[in-house]
Amino acid sequence: MPTMKEIADKAGVSASTVEKVLNDRGSVSDSTKKKVLDVAKQMDYNPTTASVSLEPKGKAFKIGVIIFGGKDKLAEDIEAGMRDEIQKLSQYDIKLIIREIEVTLDAQIAALDDMAKENIDGLIFSPFIDDAVRERINAFDKKGIPVVTINSDIPDAKRLAYVGNDTYRAGRTAGAFLGMITNGQAEVGIITGSNKVSSHAERVQGFLDEVKKNYPNITVETIRECKDEDYKCYETCQRIAIEHPTLTAFLFTAGGLYGGLKSLYQMTVRSNFTCITFDEISATKEFMEKGIITAAISQEPYVEGTKSIEIIMRKLVQNKDPENEFYYTNINIKLPQNI
Repeated sequence: MPTMKEIADKAGVSASTVEKVLNDRGSVSDSTKKKVLDVAKQMDYNPTTASVSLEPKGKAFKIGVIIFGGKDKLAEDIEAGMRDEIQKLSQYDIKLIIREIEVTLDAQIAALDDMAKENIDGLIFSPFIDDAVRERINAFDKKGIPVVTINSDIPDAKRLAYVGNDTYRAGRTAGAFLGMITNGQAEVGIITGSNKVSSHAERVQGFLDEVKKNYPNITVETIRECKDEDYKCYETCQRIAIEHPTLTAFLFTAGGLYGGLKSLYQMTVRSNFTCITFDEISATKEFMEKGIITAAISQEPYVEGTKSIEIIMRKLVQNKDPENEFYYTNINIKLPQNI
């Protein structure tokens, strides 16, 4: 049976769109829905077969998934990858227990405690760097529950593997791209998220190291945290524009992106700047079409979904550790022409 990714490729849409249509949720235009369903029918996709419990042929497993910020294209692509990988493992009854949480440490700790009560067999999530999170990961490991981190990582915790971008290299990629398109001349304002999320800090550090090494005439005028919140990111961009009126470029490395981009879009004094963001979410396409985002550094979230499930299930079924500790996804540059 075809995967959602294969249907998406043939229909010319994203895997997250296919996931919405086949699971009858979310907002998809009638024409797109018809196209996806027609392709699925042509490829003999049978959702009933995909969801049949085959517990008599193998053990049932519960995999916990903790997702920041609710449903967006990034989360939908990750989930589509997970469900496609589960479909390949149809001899097992695999249930995903998904918790969508706010981007706060308290929310993550509460979700981790909730997962422990659910008696999960494995866990996939993007951790905060905090002793309380580390202790809970180690407690899962002690109980024989494998943990795979995606998108961001945590040092000195007993997780099985990390799947996602090499975020430091992604930051360097952003720096190199900015240098090329500005001929090495720019005054930059950086808006990042919580310093307790490793991917945010590593993206910033990679960017700083790249411009310092290869683009000495690119200066970083300010670095501000927005705690991954839209309203705070909006206010932060407003303040930066007032305090640093000569900025020619913005780098967004974390959540709260919609608020920050809306702020830039509403500026009337100056609109001639370069803007680089990370991740491909709904706001990315919208503000590329409005001419605000120059480029977005993407990280193959679908692959994060498939690979994380593969690693977890190999451990649960065969008791095999992954060959590598880090599984890095490709670093892609998204432009208005290819998003």
